[in-house]
Amino acid sequence: MNDDLPLNWESTYAIVRQLMTLYATVPIDTVGLQQLMDWIIALPGFVDDPALANESILQAILREWYEESETI
Repeated sequence: MNDDLPLNWESTYAIVRQLMTLYATVPIDTVGLQQLMDWIIALPGFVDDPALANESILQAILREWYEESETI
């Protein structure tokens, strides 16, 4: 994982990889959208405008996180 690259809402895979590292013990199905957004905007290197987030983006990130966790 390269923390030098800036993260934005389109960096779904990079966001998910960082979330998987930081919150490895958290059951994904217990994560709410507001909590997810708070975690994402707190990630090192996240540079995008939090106001651009919407339910669709956050659900896509959750879906990818779930899919990635199933492949491990």
